[in-house]
Amino acid sequence: MMLSLAQSLLGALLLAGSSSAAPPNHWRRAAQASTPLPPSKDPWYTAPANFESAAPGAVLRVRAAPGNLSTSIANASAAYHILYRTTNSRYLPDWAVTTLFVPQNPASSSSSSNTSAKSTPGGATALLSYQIPYDSAAVDASPSYALYAEGASGSDDIAASLGYGWYVSVPDYEGPLASFTAGVQSGHATIDAVRAVLSSGFGLADSSDVKYAMWGYSGGALASEWAAELQVQYAPELNFAGAALGGLTPNTTTVMQACEGQLCAGLTPPGIIGVASQFPEVLEYIISQLKTEGPQNATSFLSVQSLGLAQTSILFAFQKMGDYFINGDAIFENPLVRRIMNSDGRMGYHGVPTMPLFVYKAIADEVSPVADTDDLVNKFCKVGATIQYERNTVGGHSAGAVNGEASAFHFLAQVLGGTYTPPAQGCSIKDVSYNVTSSPLKRRSGLAYVSNMY
Repeated sequence: MMLSLAQSLLGALLLAGSSSAAPPNHWRRAAQASTPLPPSKDPWYTAPANFESAAPGAVLRVRAAPGNLSTSIANASAAYHILYRTTNSRYLPDWAVTTLFVPQNPASSSSSSNTSAKSTPGGATALLSYQIPYDSAAVDASPSYALYAEGASGSDDIAASLGYGWYVSVPDYEGPLASFTAGVQSGHATIDAVRAVLSSGFGLADSSDVKYAMWGYSGGALASEWAAELQVQYAPELNFAGAALGGLTPNTTTVMQACEGQLCAGLTPPGIIGVASQFPEVLEYIISQLKTEGPQNATSFLSVQSLGLAQTSILFAFQKMGDYFINGDAIFENPLVRRIMNSDGRMGYHGVPTMPLFVYKAIADEVSPVADTDDLVNKFCKVGATIQYERNTVGGHSAGAVNGEASAFHFLAQVLGGTYTPPAQGCSIKDVSYNVTSSPLKRRSGLAYVSNMY
């Protein structure tokens, strides 16, 4: 689908550094009247010719989000899709899309003093990069499209963040191949989404006046943590105010082991196909090792390429993944597979985050052993990182998202509001007992959080 003249003109203005916070009203109405299409069927989700020569984070294409996205998310005045240049796990040029939500009352211009985030230092604008745990090897599960669904994952947190006056960027960090669990790809795409938003205008033209932070839970924390590690070398010009990381999964292999034969087994097939999509030779090998007959076969396993997490969680629940392969669990010992699981599935080996981190985790997390997060935090603390780590004695992985939400918002309000005080010793580790899920007023549907386990 070719861009209309109005869209092309808007893109040119943005690339030229326009500081306008919104396109003309008549253009916005026309764009919002269109019907959103899934990325696999929407030609807009393609990079322009020669995009490889653009710098990482460069804006390649912009549009007002079609349909009613800006009205279905509370506290948003507008929503835009930004297609930008990024770098994949093989360190080759790639592209991704982020959805930028503009708050109705930006923090820098608000006179309200109800929250600490409403008054940023020097009138700075606040930007939150919010990574949704969409945990799927299907490109049509990408947030830029999935957010149109009623009650979509992350919509409440986005609305609450907009209510604080923050701009909110929600990247499709898995990229055009839906590379779930590919840490390097996810981290690069998260970082470059921030770069793109800061250069795109919409009230964020001067990055020196913007304070920005990241937040993610589970799969969203995967992307956020990898971004925090990679930022030091990949984007040294960026100065994140902080990152909130909940339900971390520091080692993808131990996640798959913990979920073997369990309710969360549905995370493994999209996790394997997702990371392998970044490495064609590995993907080809994995497919060649799948059984062609029997109930556990290639057709069923590869169906994850067109299914969202809600579907894969049900389809593969309590199954053992070795049953799908000719030589059983030996597939995971193959050198090709082990190499990508180590390079893209283990946190703590690509850099030490320089931004303050708030890490929260359920001690009884059944998806990712708490010991993995303990080890990662201790490793970073030993080399000078600034971390507040809360280990919750209540609940498991799904409950941890709700139980830690208030603490995450408190941390983000502090770092974006300029009131954050780091722990005296650099790191603070404590056990807490937060049980928000026991309140009928706070409890969310079990189905919604089963779909956000990773």
